[in-house]
This record gives sequence, structure tokens and C-alpha cells, in this order.
Amino acid sequence: MTRSRLFFASALLLAAVLGGLVVLGLQAMLPGIGGNKAQVERIVHSYLLENPSILRDMMEKLQQQEAAEAQKAQDGAQAAVPAALPALTTPFASAWAGNPNGDVTVTVFMDYACGYCRASLPGLAELIAKDSNVRVVYREYPVLGEASVVAARFALAAAQQGKFRAFHDALFASDGPSNASISDALTKAGLDLAATQRLANSDAIAREIDANHRLGVKLAMNGTPAWVVGKQILYGARDYQALVDAVAIARKAK
Repeated sequence: MTRSRLFFASALLLAAVLGGLVVLGLQAMLPGIGGNKAQVERIVHSYLLENPSILRDMMEKLQQQEAAEAQKAQDGAQAAVPAALPALTTPFASAWAGNPNGDVTVTVFMDYACGYCRASLPGLAELIAKDSNVRVVYREYPVLGEASVVAARFALAAAQQGKFRAFHDALFASDGPSNASISDALTKAGLDLAATQRLANSDAIAREIDANHRLGVKLAMNGTPAWVVGKQILYGARDYQALVDAVAIARKAK
């Protein structure tokens, strides 16, 4: 939904709520009007038409409150990073890339249906290629529907067979997770469908996805991609230079 359409829908809702409250208030406060709901509604309607800025003011106040709440959650998440580092930086099987002994770990939470994740991949690949002292840990974080969950399960099953990157890259190169694209990615990664299906349905993989979701909630990750670079949380898509800058900050903080 576009911002203008969202604003319009919210304005209508606010107008309805405000109008209802004012109607009840006027009926209670003005004995002369009493139970004449139609008359009260006309008064409220006229007032809102003459003072439309009240809806804008209410929306702005709501946005300010939501921004403050989001910032508070992110501040709390940042404080939670040190205790979460062992879980964040320990990869599931082969779901990692770069230097296994790198001095900075970049942990990335991704969903295969996420366009912003796909947009971040070239920058991440460039970082791995150009910085020989970085380790990248991939965390499966399916938040965009059942197809994402299925894709995450197969990705982790691929990781158990040492083929995570091959499957990961092949699936992200597709139009999104589906039975066909997952099967194609398995073929490109050199994996057997039946064997990988058995692994994908295992309790170990279900536990890994659950653990990633718990981590994401703790770190205020409401979408993908999300990153932890050193001890710094980043939210949203990042290009190569943004990742380079974050790694530099992490190194300086050591």
C-alpha cells in the first residue's frame, strides 16, 4: 500500500473513531440534542470538514509515538547483542562464508521472498570477495509466508550437506521461493530432492528456525534483511559501502 493510500485509509478510520466519540460525548453533554444521533452526526461532519487538519495532527502524533516506540525497542535490542553473540555468530552447519577465523563476523537474517535481501546480495558478495578477514554467518529468518518457511528448511538441509551457498545463491537468483524454484535450486546445487526433503523435515531444522525467530524478536527485527556486524545491529538493505563502513566500525571497537 502506498503512503498516500495508507494515510487516506488511516484518516478515514480516525474520522470514524473521532466522530463516534464526539457523537457520544455531545449526546451526553447536550440535553437539548438528547438521542438525536442524526443531528449530532451533522454537527461532527461539519466540524471535521471545517477543521480537516485535526486528522493530519492526529496522524503526525501517531507516527511520532510509533517512531519513539521503535527507537526504544531498537535501543533495547542493541543492549541485548553482547549476550546474544554466541547464538548469533555460531553458524548452522555450512551456513557461513568468508574467513572462518575472521576478526569481524557479519550475521545476516534473510528471507528468500524478500526483495531487499536480494538487493543486498551483490554488496555482501563483494565484501566477502574483497575483505579476506570477514566471516559471514547466514541465519534463516522466514517471515513472509509459508513458502519462505519451506525454502528456509531446504536451505538448512543444504547446509547440513555442505551445499548452503550453492543452494542459497541459486534460489535467490530465481523469482522467489516455490516448489519449482526450490527443486531447480537443489538441482543446481547438486543435491538429491528426496534426501534433502527428509533433512528439511527434521526436528533439528525446525529448532534452528525457531531459535532464529526468538533471536530476531529479542533484537527487534521486524523484517528482513537485518544484520549484526560485530556488536552493531543494522536494519534493512545495505550496499557494499554500508557494509564496509559497518565492518570498519566493528574493527575499531575491538
